[in-house]
Amino acid sequence: MKAKLEQILADVVGAPVSVTRPEPQFGDFATNVAMQLAGQQGRPPREIAEDIANKLRQQPEITEVTVAGPGFINIHLSDTALIQALQAQPAQTLAGQTVLAEYSDPNPFKPLHAGHLYTTLVGDVLSRILEAAGAQVIRLNFGGDVGPHVAKSMWAIVQELGAEDPSKLTEVEDRPRWLGERYVEGNNAYEDNPEAQAEIKEYNRRIYEIQATGDHESPLAQIYWTCRQWSYDYFAELYRQLQVKPFDRFIPESEVTPLGLATVQKELQNGVFTESDGAVVFPGEKYGLHTRVFINQQGLPTYEAKDVGLSLTKWQDYPDFTESIIITANEQAEYMRVVLAAIKQFAPEPAERTKHLTHGMVKLAGGVKMSSRKGNVVTALELLEAARQAAPEASEETILAAVKYALTKNRMGGDIAYDPRESIALEGNSGPYLQYAHARARSILAKLGGLQPLAEVTLEPDERVLVAKLGQFTEVVDLSVQELMPHHICTYLYELAQEFNRFYERNRVVDDPRQVVRAGLVLAYADTLRRGLDLLGIHAPERM
Repeated sequence: MKAKLEQILADVVGAPVSVTRPEPQFGDFATNVAMQLAGQQGRPPREIAEDIANKLRQQPEITEVTVAGPGFINIHLSDTALIQALQAQPAQTLAGQTVLAEYSDPNPFKPLHAGHLYTTLVGDVLSRILEAAGAQVIRLNFGGDVGPHVAKSMWAIVQELGAEDPSKLTEVEDRPRWLGERYVEGNNAYEDNPEAQAEIKEYNRRIYEIQATGDHESPLAQIYWTCRQWSYDYFAELYRQLQVKPFDRFIPESEVTPLGLATVQKELQNGVFTESDGAVVFPGEKYGLHTRVFINQQGLPTYEAKDVGLSLTKWQDYPDFTESIIITANEQAEYMRVVLAAIKQFAPEPAERTKHLTHGMVKLAGGVKMSSRKGNVVTALELLEAARQAAPEASEETILAAVKYALTKNRMGGDIAYDPRESIALEGNSGPYLQYAHARARSILAKLGGLQPLAEVTLEPDERVLVAKLGQFTEVVDLSVQELMPHHICTYLYELAQEFNRFYERNRVVDDPRQVVRAGLVLAYADTLRRGLDLLGIHAPERM
């Protein structure tokens, strides 16, 4: 209804108009367009507002228009218009568009930390929202199976095995934990032991050689491919447990590295890149950025060159995609600006169609012990386990709802302090609370027997307030699509549940003369909660 009203106003004033939702006592919508037009028309804003109001009063969907203050226009819709708005679907603004959504991006051979969990869950929600707006979403997952972090892990793995002996891998039981411990050991050795650092650099060269030659037979290659598969198996199982929609494609760094390396070498000749102390760099200062290395002094590609290969691979394999969305931590913001600026010099279209979204660090609140290689990063498994320990009796569906909602309800960009007890509570702004709200609504409906959707009737004041709130659902989804911010849906669902609670406390539903009308309201409320929770990837239970 918001979009329709904005179109009506645009037709009246001959220019785009935005409306807002005021407090219910003032109306269903409001606009200050008259004050915006006053300077252009050279007339008092209230006079302009009265002219607009007179034209709006002729619209069948509008029952009352009032002018307040210096020229605010308050608009009251008919009950019929409010009820009809419940049937609206999210605007198909992305129909016919292809969006590449790259998220999660864990690296094999390393622990999957809470930041990866965050991008996995928020990326899943964003993809669902984009699909609701009509887009074809292709879910991509990019991970580093070559590079320094792999070399650190492989060095430590060989140290643990005592030799480059793949047969000893059969003795490993808890593979994800074992690989995580090896990465910690390798990383610490690299930072603290010059001799180990030199050995790890040699492992890095050998791993690139394994990829380049397709070696699957040498002892080191067998260890590499086996442990890489362990990581992928672990990621697949975690995604299954998280109940996120499957990825359409996993792209390992090794797949795009040759293209990235060749492109940087080619563009070095074309003057996009320059040589510096034996390395190949992009002179970012020329573009108001900073300089970064794309090929190091050993002739090996850096993450930057791999991202060049990734961007070009996306463009080649998904020609003419509308937009490519990448979700990473805030610390990657400047890095991505440089990489995209470099790509723009020789492949402007994929660079210009790429949008980089960032998030802050995920921390455990309440003094819960954190750990990782230096004791300051939470792993994904630790965060999930913290929720389980906060409510040992809770089902896995409830645990998932708690974690997903707790991460998604925060506006993307800032740090997140995850409180396990708060996230799992059945009271307050939590996923389990919304699950309970849905189950409670379904319980009420079960007492009412046969149900019909809300018909066009005259609404009582409390009914009208609830119907107006229900009618905002598609507006909120549209806003989430426009801003790529899923937290709007969380905020709306929590406010909707509170609005329903106020309504239910003051108005009888079962065995009331208006039972049929109010049953339709409860049905609309339950269905809206379910639709919203589905966009968040949260199960809407029939009972709890």
